[in-house]
Amino acid sequence: MIITRTPFRVSLFGGGTDYPQWYRQNGGSVLGFTINKYCYITLRKLPPFFQHKHRIVYSRLELVQEIEEIQHPAVRAIFKDRGIAAGMELHHDGDLPARSGLGSSSSFTVGLLNALYALDGRHVTRRQLGEEAIRIEQEVIGESVGSQDQLWAAYGGLNRIDFNTDGTFAVMPVVMPPERRRALEGSLMLFFTGFSRFASEVAKKQIDNFSKREANLRSLRATVDEGLAILGDSSRNLEDVGRLLHQGWQIKRGMAEGVSTPAIDEIYEAGLSAGAIGGKLLGAGGGGFILFYVPPERTAQVRERLRNLIHVTFRIEGEGSKIVLYEPDGL
Repeated sequence: MIITRTPFRVSLFGGGTDYPQWYRQNGGSVLGFTINKYCYITLRKLPPFFQHKHRIVYSRLELVQEIEEIQHPAVRAIFKDRGIAAGMELHHDGDLPARSGLGSSSSFTVGLLNALYALDGRHVTRRQLGEEAIRIEQEVIGESVGSQDQLWAAYGGLNRIDFNTDGTFAVMPVVMPPERRRALEGSLMLFFTGFSRFASEVAKKQIDNFSKREANLRSLRATVDEGLAILGDSSRNLEDVGRLLHQGWQIKRGMAEGVSTPAIDEIYEAGLSAGAIGGKLLGAGGGGFILFYVPPERTAQVRERLRNLIHVTFRIEGEGSKIVLYEPDGL
């Protein structure tokens, strides 16, 4: 039996410039981090004593004979792409709900690939894991997704990621004094809006609008440079992160219809009126989690104002996808 643990991510700046339809022509950059909330994949070869060959357990239970019968798109695509011949049993468990803007789909893909490599007795680098996950999601499944989520799931940590026009990328850790990093963590509040959505549907609208939104995308990429400058300069007030988040969100919500909704706008305005300096909806838009930058002395006010929403505390983690149980003899 093999168990992988893969983190979810919070994207601060630059989201939208990580789509290949954009960065293959213009380059792209993002800034963000992974958090100590995880996707767990448990994988083993299924003994041949059952009427079914594959058992896939997530929010649904699938008992199937053939890979083509699997309904879960990532599982079906990965099993088929890798030519899985043996019967498999797969369980998925997540600390946070799917389709919520935290890169959960890519965390699943990276975690499953990591487990399958371990099943083959292979150790792969973080770069290989991220590249393979990007290929699976963009080329094999054919989803309208960017390239940041897969890399954060594979690498972990607080990073700037640059995407080059030739398709290559560079992952650069953000260096900060420990006390400044703790201050950043202590000023970020994460709330679940209660709305789930399929990110690829919202992202497709944004991609279709790229030619009309070049100025928006260039402005979003510029927030990465400014965000990095704020984080890396201890003389800068960290509250500038909140102001930059607000600026980036105003740009992002103009990218396409459906990025925001009246209900989300109401939540955002409630957070600001209670003391948040800025924030953003995470992911492609339409629902999921919303992030606020809140001075520590105002966090109680914001929590009270948004008391009808689930508040999720978190820390920045730095490990990325990892094998937490490796018992190949038990397979």
